[in-house]
Amino acid sequence: MALRKVYEEQLNKLHDKLTQMGSLCTLAVELAIESVKTGDKNLAERTRETDEVIEQEEQEIEYLCQSLLLKQQPVAGDLRRISAAQKMVSDLERIGDQSADIAEISSYIIIRDGAVAEDIYAMAREVTNMVSSSVDAFIRNDLALARDVIDWDDRADACFVDIKDDLIEAISEDNSQGGYYVDVLMVAKYLERIGDHAANVAEWVKYSILGTHDSEAAGT
Repeated sequence: MALRKVYEEQLNKLHDKLTQMGSLCTLAVELAIESVKTGDKNLAERTRETDEVIEQEEQEIEYLCQSLLLKQQPVAGDLRRISAAQKMVSDLERIGDQSADIAEISSYIIIRDGAVAEDIYAMAREVTNMVSSSVDAFIRNDLALARDVIDWDDRADACFVDIKDDLIEAISEDNSQGGYYVDVLMVAKYLERIGDHAANVAEWVKYSILGTHDSEAAGT
């Protein structure tokens, strides 16, 4: 009985840690976008600090997963959930990294008001929702929500294509601003990758529930 109680406490801790890591990833994206919107160096620094905490969370969750796998010897569904969590944290850690990359761009540019800026912010809202929803799907064991997140990745990809096309047209009309437009495109590209990683998390949720994984999931 005592061993079972320890096992259940560790599983609950795993869920709590993943919830916290998912919240930190959502915060990192929000801070990063606000930093390139305002040029606020404090926001950029907070993004980098949040990324560092995310990396620490990854290490702690990986250790917890290994402990559960080696010491508790889970079976069936629990085994899949722990294995999925171990994979998920790698994608979540990359979301933190790419948020920090966006924040770094704020030292070069501030995204100007206009149609492209609004598209960037809309894309940021899309991928932020994907990140938080993918972790929610794991915590709630919600297959339908996981599938929604995977579908939403197409919308994020479509946002990136629209932004890219608009920037190509803008450069063709005024190539003196080429450097600025390239930096804006990089912000959009990092957001696209964040969406890919959120979709990967959702794929691991599917695996934890169904026992199958889509090897075609995007994003590295």
